[in-house]
Amino acid sequence: MTEQTYCDRLVQDTPFLMGHGRLSEQQVDRIILQLNRYYPQILSNKDAEKFRNPKASLRVRLCDLLGHLQRSPERDCREFYRALYLHAQPLHSRLPSRHTLQNSDCTELDSGTASRGLSDRGPVAFLACLGLAAGLALLIYCCPPDPKVLPGARRVLGFSPLIVDRHVSRFLLAFLTDDLGGL
Repeated sequence: MTEQTYCDRLVQDTPFLMGHGRLSEQQVDRIILQLNRYYPQILSNKDAEKFRNPKASLRVRLCDLLGHLQRSPERDCREFYRALYLHAQPLHSRLPSRHTLQNSDCTELDSGTASRGLSDRGPVAFLACLGLAAGLALLIYCCPPDPKVLPGARRVLGFSPLIVDRHVSRFLLAFLTDDLGGL
């Protein structure tokens, strides 16, 4: 499946965005101002004044703006979506093109967005991992050191401060100082 361009998405989302009460006049004005101020090559001052004309209805101005952007290059449509996200985030999350992208049968992962996403496992999984780590630390701390059994485990734990946060590493180093001389 080919990836949908921002201009294709804009064509798909235009009827939704034109719906009554979707975008307020303030939101449309903020989007126009952002496209004009930060990207004057997208909307010139003349275009911005035309799209912000208070004599025209909001629906007409929005229709003209979306039509102008649909005839523009891909970068302009992408910047419109960025402005829409900044100024109307709840509406941006309900766009039909976003639901199409989420429900598509494409199995490839976008590595750019996948690496920034948080885990959706929830607080129970976090508490389970935290409890497991605390239990192992308590087990190692409370068990009497047997030099025949634990030297390999102590060597592995000796390198764990490189991975663990500095607050926890202080305790691990204090615990291991007596046996690290044999490394």
